[in-house]
Amino acid sequence: MPAVSSIQERPATSSSLEVYLLGMVDLDAALGLQERLVFDTSGRCDTQGTLLLCEHPPVISIGREGSRSQVLADPHELDASEIDVRWMARGGGAIVHAAGQLAVYPILPLDRLGCGLADFRRRLEESLIGACREMQVPVKRSDNAPGLWCRGGQLACFGAAIKNWTTYHGAYLNVSTDPGFLKMVDSSPPGERLTSLESQLQRPVPMHRVREAVMRHVAANFGYELTHVYTGHPLLQRTIRKVCLHA
Repeated sequence: MPAVSSIQERPATSSSLEVYLLGMVDLDAALGLQERLVFDTSGRCDTQGTLLLCEHPPVISIGREGSRSQVLADPHELDASEIDVRWMARGGGAIVHAAGQLAVYPILPLDRLGCGLADFRRRLEESLIGACREMQVPVKRSDNAPGLWCRGGQLACFGAAIKNWTTYHGAYLNVSTDPGFLKMVDSSPPGERLTSLESQLQRPVPMHRVREAVMRHVAANFGYELTHVYTGHPLLQRTIRKVCLHA
């Protein structure tokens, strides 16, 4: 069980995984925090890593392998719901973000962890697989296509970036995302529908249980024996805006 502490009580150690539970965070605010943490982490000489866990208000992001054609929602529908389409410097294609989707952002020094790019994706996806299995949903990954799939469709998307051998962006696991939002983008490979843990189980899935499982599996898969968990982050610049709750 991860150790829980406040940011004032326990200093970080050189080999720990610092986990921050951010709650609902605007995509731009989360990216700004990641960029600051990438700068700090790449300038260190130890293996300390950071894991950000959060949800985003409705927005569609498109990575380097994506295209506008993957956005299935009509432009008028997006405008009416005030849902932006953003191009991001990450891998992967189009991803729709909304409440009920867990964004998993590891900021890790791959060179000092002795971890390559393909190994990073495998370890992160295996971490989400472990969490899904704890929720009683069997899932699988593929070396040929990033993400996770279950019997009902694609359950998680992978879209990471690397700067100075430090990771940011990461993966997105649909826990209880409104199905209306999931229909706004095409999955990868095309034609498969997007789904969520809640849709597969046909019962509520507590987000806090999924978060706790994800942080444990990430720590184990990347070799962190010491984990500190915090609520919020002092460098996070939160924003306030009106959001659409249902697609």
